[in-house]
Amino acid sequence: MSARSYRDARGRPLIAVTGIGVVSSLGQGQADTWTAMSAGRSGIHAIARFSTEGLRTRIAGTVDFLNTEPLVAPLLSERFAAEAAAEAVAQAGIGTKGDFPGALFIAVPPVEMEWPQRQALAEAAGGEGDVDYAGLLRAAATRRFDAWHDLFIFGTVADRIAERFGTKGSPISLSTACSSGATAIQLGVEAIRRGEAAAALCIGTDGSVNPESLIRFSLLSALSTRNDVPEEASKPFSKDRDGFVMGEGAAALVLEEAEAAVGRGAKILGYVLGCGEKGDGFHRTRSSPDGAPVIAAIRASLDDAGLGPDAIDTINAHGTSTPENDKMEALGLAAVFGDRVPSLPVTSNKSMIGHTLTAAGAIEAAVSLLTIRNGRIPPTINHRVPDPALGLDVVETARDLPVRTVLSNSFGFGGQNTCLVFGAEPA
Repeated sequence: MSARSYRDARGRPLIAVTGIGVVSSLGQGQADTWTAMSAGRSGIHAIARFSTEGLRTRIAGTVDFLNTEPLVAPLLSERFAAEAAAEAVAQAGIGTKGDFPGALFIAVPPVEMEWPQRQALAEAAGGEGDVDYAGLLRAAATRRFDAWHDLFIFGTVADRIAERFGTKGSPISLSTACSSGATAIQLGVEAIRRGEAAAALCIGTDGSVNPESLIRFSLLSALSTRNDVPEEASKPFSKDRDGFVMGEGAAALVLEEAEAAVGRGAKILGYVLGCGEKGDGFHRTRSSPDGAPVIAAIRASLDDAGLGPDAIDTINAHGTSTPENDKMEALGLAAVFGDRVPSLPVTSNKSMIGHTLTAAGAIEAAVSLLTIRNGRIPPTINHRVPDPALGLDVVETARDLPVRTVLSNSFGFGGQNTCLVFGAEPA
């Protein structure tokens, strides 16, 4: 290839993916996750790590094969991120000695003091009755709570991952709700395109399955309550869908300038061809009813990739299994893809691993790349009662098809929407 071949139609560096790492409830590593997912197996089950007595939802896609003690979201998020990043870096063959030659962009859950720590602080501040806030501050200032102070600072996970892998520059932490993992990849792409980095380690991670999170999402009526048969609870795009199922895990991608990757003999696993985002301030949780931000994000990703709607082979949908989100995504796809929608394969990984929140966009990006590499579109399980109002071609059993391009959608609470286009080769 000539030097010009390593540039896109706008003259920007082509962005190659040279490493993929995944941790999900289906297994540790991309191979285990892909094998289970492409076979349509579910990683959703009854929660065993803490008591669910009194909770409306008692199921989740938890990662039970790694140590999850102590059960604190930042620590679990860090653990999952480290495992996924180690796999991606090893596959890419760079930074394996703790000297990654690029920047870190990591999506992490919003960090705040969790209930057990709040209770301990309150007890240290004076026990029962009205909270003695002066005492609480004094207790928090003692060395007894130094570790908590470090743990619950938003950038701590990024700092620790950066130190472990030796990434360059200031690590970037971000949290854009359910689009966070995709946003981390977008930031890596943009940094390389601008010439600020030759490589990027992009991670989405989430370890937020805990009683507090389950209660909060239940109060929003966002979670499925089908506890009796957990593996059938998440049913994106089905007429009888009743909410999402929480999941956890992480995914990491190593991005590089394609020319540099080829120059060092790296195996290119695919390309990030386009990124599109659109935010709106319509509501803290609901989507804009006209679907305009969703439509704009999809169109922006296609425009950034230099592709038209006809060039997309399949959609890795956000597909949460909530009544409103699935409806809005279908509306957006219909607006962009028009007459193609009834025959354009759409799938949702969340049917098998649940909604991994800040990790979702990154895990689904990894699965999109594996879809291209394996020529197999994973199924959307539990799609037994199609919703005729959506009009989508939902992949119910895995389809073996040549896949050159995938559109991966991530739509978050608060109108934070990010879409990514992946390709087997440059556009």
